[in-house]
Amino acid sequence: MGRAGFYAVESGKISFRRDGNWYTDDERIDNPRIALLFSRSIKRNPDGGYYLQVAEERAPITVEDTPYVVKTVYQTNGGFDIVTNDEEQEPLDPMSLEVGPDNVLYCRVKGGAFRARFLRTAYYHLSNNFFADEGETFSLVVHGRRYPIRFAAAETAHRE
Repeated sequence: MGRAGFYAVESGKISFRRDGNWYTDDERIDNPRIALLFSRSIKRNPDGGYYLQVAEERAPITVEDTPYVVKTVYQTNGGFDIVTNDEEQEPLDPMSLEVGPDNVLYCRVKGGAFRARFLRTAYYHLSNNFFADEGETFSLVVHGRRYPIRFAAAETAHRE
């Protein structure tokens, strides 16, 4: 008799892709409760790889870009809060903003431990608050302080 947990997907390859969705093989996991469980169960191996840990069960996963995505941005008292795919809300660290390949916006989350990719809707919401600097650079003003949005170094862009 099969065990609960990953039994239904243990024969497939589980992945979290840049679009912010979970997949088993090439089929998107559409059940929002399973997707949320997976997003809340991400762990990192010492070698930098990722796995899901639910109770005693563990399953290796492939992370296409980052293990977290920014789904929503809220303006709060001069600053911003973000909501990630695990439905956790935290303050945006404006010093961590960076633009990666293909003009994708990233920030650090979970106390700076992980990099998160902004989904398009969240990016557009936040970009309404960008200010053009000299040249082709932009800044975000939070609590009256200007934070330049830097370009990610090539090695940073491919690390997570």
